[in-house]
Amino acid sequence: MAKDMTLLWGSGSPPCWRVMIALEEKNLQGYNQKLLSFEKMEHKSQQVLDMNPRGQLPSFKHGNNILNESFAACLYLESQFKSQGTKLIPDGAAEQALMYQRMFEGVTLAEKMANVIYYNWKVPEGERHDSALKRNREALVTELKLWEGYLQKLGAGSYMAGKNFSMADVIVFPSVAYIFRFGLSPERYPKLAEYFALLKERPSIKGTWPPHWLENPQNQDTLKDL
Repeated sequence: MAKDMTLLWGSGSPPCWRVMIALEEKNLQGYNQKLLSFEKMEHKSQQVLDMNPRGQLPSFKHGNNILNESFAACLYLESQFKSQGTKLIPDGAAEQALMYQRMFEGVTLAEKMANVIYYNWKVPEGERHDSALKRNREALVTELKLWEGYLQKLGAGSYMAGKNFSMADVIVFPSVAYIFRFGLSPERYPKLAEYFALLKERPSIKGTWPPHWLENPQNQDTLKDL
């Protein structure tokens, strides 16, 4: 089944990581894959553009079906292979509602995270202002406190949508891993740290850990003062 799948991906990209986790959870190992370098601009290569005219990663193909948005690819995999591997969308209305809510809230978390981590990359030097970066940092702190509250309410040992691993975790965990990679304090955000520790050893996550993080496990300090 997986042999007619192709994934073009980049190390450390949360959207790419989501698709890889979903593939592992659905027992779809053995798919064709190619690791590309963002630094070398390989995501703008013709091979990528043939699948994804935006020149972005991931680029995912199953047979003749192309899905380049990570949410779309993950939901597609669950829909097409729901009878195998981990059930990623729960049946119960309450848990399913929470799963979808947290899943799509993950977009906001990722955006606010990127606004801080990549501020200097996204904003031209002459347009950068300390006040703007400060606002971005304050917005991220507010967002992180929301997620702390969500996990606090669910209780120890919970996943993002309850007691079972779900699509919400596939989508949100890469962003959580990213913020700790960039120096978020586990002491200031203990519930997020507990969640991170719970999931980081899960086979689908450990087996798809970004290669360059393994090569250089030293965390950065961009978010250490949040």
